Amino acid sequence: MLTAVLVLGGAGLILGAGLAFVAVKIAVPPDERVAAVRAVLPGANCGACGFPGCDGMAAALVKGEAKPEGCTAGGPSTAAAVAEVLGLEVSAGERLVVAVHCVGSNEKARRSYEYLGIDDCRAAAIMPGGGPKACSYGCVGLGTCVKVCPFDALSMDPVAGLPVVDRDKCTGCGICTHECPKNILALVPVSQPTFVACRNVEKGPQVRKVCSAGCIACGLCVRSCPQKTISLVNNVAYIDPSGCDGCGTCVEKCPTKCIVATREVPVVQAV
Repeated sequence: MLTAVLVLGGAGLILGAGLAFVAVKIAVPPDERVAAVRAVLPGANCGACGFPGCDGMAAALVKGEAKPEGCTAGGPSTAAAVAEVLGLEVSAGERLVVAVHCVGSNEKARRSYEYLGIDDCRAAAIMPGGGPKACSYGCVGLGTCVKVCPFDALSMDPVAGLPVVDRDKCTGCGICTHECPKNILALVPVSQPTFVACRNVEKGPQVRKVCSAGCIACGLCVRSCPQKTISLVNNVAYIDPSGCDGCGTCVEKCPTKCIVATREVPVVQAV
């Protein structure tokens, strides 16, 4: 018995030492650039880059599987720092922020029933009619976007029942846009002066039945736009941001006020 124990123990010791020796010989030394890149990332671990946290992003950047500007949470300054560490060039793009494409507040959007279920927009959206609001395209209003935002850039207006974006805090990570079951949240260039805050593609009479603030495809904005940058697409007005100069004419002319100005617009004189 003792001999067997000694033989097995000795064999295990020899095998263990052999494995340790091989492990040292074939070990791949860690790339010091990973730690250097990780040090300049913001550490939000939001996952908006598509990788498992900042550690995963750092490894992907070093391997060439991600671009420096892929870290939306860090913005241009982080992209520049990463590019400097890796000796890369970074393409400077305009900062993006999220915009709420719905103005169907509690006052303006009709309700079909009272929802008493799980306090989550995604859960409410699978209920009959797509949620308690009569407009199946509008904001559910339970604030799931607020809960998932890692930067505290969203809050709920308690009166309107709609999300409010803090454009200074918003990093354009896009997490909220993926979690919104109605797709009313979209990233837009921070310089974009106006956008249409409605997703309802039904015709005007049907829209009016469910919301007094929805786009009714009347075409007033299309006809009044001096730059001719507005068109009707699937019964909803669309503003081409590349041609919009923020004159505010469409904002003034819209009868339902579903066109939102992201900055103060000049007063349009009546003619």
